[in-house]
Amino acid sequence: MVKLCVLCSKNRAVLKRPKTAQQICQDCFYYVFETEIHNTITDAKLFKRGDNVAIGASGGKDSTVLAHVMKTLNDRYDYGLNMFLLSVDEGITGYRDDSLETVKRNQQQYDLPLKIVSYQQLYGWTMDEIVKEVGLKNNCTYCGVFRRQALDRGSVMLGVDHIVTGHNADDIAETILMNIFRGDVARLGRCTEIVTQGESMIRRSKPFKYTYEKEIVMYAYFKKLDYFSTECIYSPNAYRGHARTFLKDLEAIRPSAIIDIIHSGEAFEIKTGIKMPTQKTCERCGYMSSNDVCKACVLLEGLNRGLPQLGIGKESKVRKQIAESNQPDQPLPTIQHFSTIKRDNASPDMILPKDPALVHTPPPRVPTGIIDDQQKPTGKKDLSW
Repeated sequence: MVKLCVLCSKNRAVLKRPKTAQQICQDCFYYVFETEIHNTITDAKLFKRGDNVAIGASGGKDSTVLAHVMKTLNDRYDYGLNMFLLSVDEGITGYRDDSLETVKRNQQQYDLPLKIVSYQQLYGWTMDEIVKEVGLKNNCTYCGVFRRQALDRGSVMLGVDHIVTGHNADDIAETILMNIFRGDVARLGRCTEIVTQGESMIRRSKPFKYTYEKEIVMYAYFKKLDYFSTECIYSPNAYRGHARTFLKDLEAIRPSAIIDIIHSGEAFEIKTGIKMPTQKTCERCGYMSSNDVCKACVLLEGLNRGLPQLGIGKESKVRKQIAESNQPDQPLPTIQHFSTIKRDNASPDMILPKDPALVHTPPPRVPTGIIDDQQKPTGKKDLSW
C-alpha cells in the first residue's frame, strides 16, 4: 500500500524524517528543512540588510548544504546579504587538497567569491608537519585553535561583518557532553549560544543549531549537492569521537535526545560566586584570549622551540625545561598582529578547480530513512553518520 505524505496528503511519502519520524514527500521535506532554518535565522535576528557574510566552507556536507541553503534563503526572503565563501587550508595531503577542489566547484555553482587562507601562510606550519611533531593524540587541539583564528583572520581580509558555520545540532550536543565530561564550566556556559562575538567585532553564528546531521545528509542526497564525504584522516583518535558514539547510542533509543541535550545546555546557569575567565587581548598577536598570551601563540612557540607539548595540558613542566635549557633567547617566528592585517581591496578572483577526473571525490553518503529503499535490514548498527 502506498503511504501518502502526512503533511500534504497528496504525494507519496519517500522518507522518514529523522527529527520527527514523520513520513513525508521530497517537496515537503525541502520546505520544512529550509523553513526551520529560516525561522532560526529570523527568531535570533542573525543578520541585517547589507551585512557582508562569510560562509565557512570546507567542502563537507554541512558547509555545502549551508552555502546552498543560505543562497536559497537570501534570494527567497530577500535578506539583502553579500555572501562569500571562506576556506582554511590546513595542509593535510590527501584530504584537504581534494576537499578544496569541491569548494572551488561550489564557488562556481553558487556564484559566490572564494577566499582561501592556509596554516602555512599564517603560522608557517602545515598540519602534516605538526602531526609529525606531536603525533595523533593531541593534533586536533592544534588544528581547532589554529582554525578558529584562521577564520577570523580571513574574515578581516574579506572585510566581512559575520561568519556563519555549518555546526549542526549533533555537533552542539556533542560539545555540551564534552564540556560536562571535562568539567569545563566556562565553555559549557557559552557553547549553546547561537551567536558569539569573534575578533574585531566579527559575529559568528550557527544557523544549523537545531538541524539534525542525518537531515543534512538527506537534504544533500535528494538535492544531489556536490560535497566531499570523507572525514579528516587525522581525527580517528579525537576525544569528540567518544562523545559522538555516546550521542548516537542515545539517539537510537530516543531521537529527541539531541534537541533535549541542547535545551538542557541552554537552561544551564552558573552558580553565583564562581570565578570565570575574563577576556583579554593577546600581547603577542592581538587576538582575543583569556590569558596574556593566546593558545595559538603558545602552541606555535612550542612547535618552533621543538617542544610540541607546550600548551597541551599542564605547561609548568615544559616551561621548567625551557628555563633550565640555558639556551640563548632567540627571536622565534610569531603570528602577524591582528591590527596589521590588511583588508583585500577587491573581491577575490575566481579560483578554477581541477578537472574532476583528476581529483579523488568519494561518493556521497546514502542516508537511512528512505521509505522506498528495497534493501533488506541487515541487523547491523546504523553508522551512516
